[in-house]
Amino acid sequence: MSLYDGKTFRPASNSPNGEVGDNTRFHYHQDGNIVWAEYSGGSIAKGSLVAVVGEDSTLDMRYHHVNKDGALMTGRCQSRPVRLPDGKLQLHETWQWTSGDLSSGTSILEEVTDQ
Repeated sequence: MSLYDGKTFRPASNSPNGEVGDNTRFHYHQDGNIVWAEYSGGSIAKGSLVAVVGEDSTLDMRYHHVNKDGALMTGRCQSRPVRLPDGKLQLHETWQWTSGDLSSGTSILEEVTDQ
């Protein structure tokens, strides 16, 4: 089953120490239990992530991006999918920077269908 392939997500919320904002878009791909995505927009110039899908469809991911200030940022994230009543997916995420101040936070991404 390919839960993530071809889906686009946008942030619905993020901790203040995160760099993802309203204009960031994530474009997901999936092949078996491997997921990857490209993302950009807002304060993110270019980013990508790679994840392994667990048996419960959660994602164990690592991400990296270059922000608009030219800094390379890296982190790890655990993402749990939630199916909304309208059929769209939300991703409930707990993340931590592995660069910079090493702080952590939470975010929610929501599926965008009107691209």
